[in-house]
Amino acid sequence: MMTNRSTAAALHPALSSTSIGALRLSNRLVVAPMSRVSTAGDGVPTEAMRRYYAAFAEGGFGLVITEGTYPDLAHSQGYADQPGLATDAQAAAWRPIVDAVHAAGAKIIVQLMHAGALSQGNRHRGETIGPSAVQPKGEKLPEYGGSGPYATPRAMNEDDIRDVLDGFARAAVRARDVGFDGVELHAANGYLFDQFLTTYTNTRTDPYGGPVENRIRFAADAVRAMRGVVGSGLLIGTRVSQAKVNDFTYRWPGGAEDGKVIFAALRDAGADYLHVAGEGRGWRQGAQLPGGVSLTEIARHVGELPVIANGGLDDPALSARVIEGGHADLVSIGRGALANPDWPRRLAEGAPFEPFDRAMLHPYASIENVEQWRRSRAALG
Repeated sequence: MMTNRSTAAALHPALSSTSIGALRLSNRLVVAPMSRVSTAGDGVPTEAMRRYYAAFAEGGFGLVITEGTYPDLAHSQGYADQPGLATDAQAAAWRPIVDAVHAAGAKIIVQLMHAGALSQGNRHRGETIGPSAVQPKGEKLPEYGGSGPYATPRAMNEDDIRDVLDGFARAAVRARDVGFDGVELHAANGYLFDQFLTTYTNTRTDPYGGPVENRIRFAADAVRAMRGVVGSGLLIGTRVSQAKVNDFTYRWPGGAEDGKVIFAALRDAGADYLHVAGEGRGWRQGAQLPGGVSLTEIARHVGELPVIANGGLDDPALSARVIEGGHADLVSIGRGALANPDWPRRLAEGAPFEPFDRAMLHPYASIENVEQWRRSRAALG
């Protein structure tokens, strides 16, 4: 059965236009990055990916952020069929996707991701790396082809840190040359840069460990490295979160004060926007703090940058509250967009929304599985 959660559709604040830096957007609705692991194992984007991303643009989203994309051929790849931006062949195959999204009137940003200790499908090397030799919590994700506990990573040395930063810089240049409107540094959800930020996975005693000012340094350095090679012509954002795919309960020990340090460091490094994710339990629990203040609100005031909020915001009433209440400038939608690639159009027309169905992610979180689900729904009328 279809459900209708639309509210005063034509007046919804997310439908108004906005800007991030020099990038003008037709509305404040963003497709959240979602791993769809749909390459042939070579990291080269496919025709199915072109259809998948173009559908969101055709459905009215102002901005599309791609799934996490690995930037180098060493340790960054997280999943076996994940796309990359580490080679010229991978970059060239992104161009039809970028062109299709642009042709439909939307903008597109590629999210660059290093899985670090949470890698479960790195085809280039067997080992994983992380800030410290600490085994991650939880188990590998079966919907992305994993099973069993994560391996204990090798603690990164100075050469590893330099190599990772160089890889992100090179990938940012490829993104610019392909025609992407920006890049987003994935520093959230338990992956490498979040591992540096998290107290129990970072036991370093060098300038990248210890107080929060040091633990955010690696992410800030990555923003600087990318900015240094692409200049001001390419948008650079950063996605952060407290919780992780393997630990939904983690919170920054310093709460709002940690947030202030983190957001200021990313701003000073040259980020154009901040994307605050609500992993697992949504924005209400992932971004709100005692007293009614939210991390997204702190990010807006301290970072002095546009902020994208994420987590359960396919609820039109909640997304309106987030924007009108000054918690964020834009909202990113994940599962609601999977079920409704035309979510913005439905909102504007007051049409009902298809509910998200977890079958879209099982047995494998691929585009093929999403398309099969949509075909079955269409057949039902």
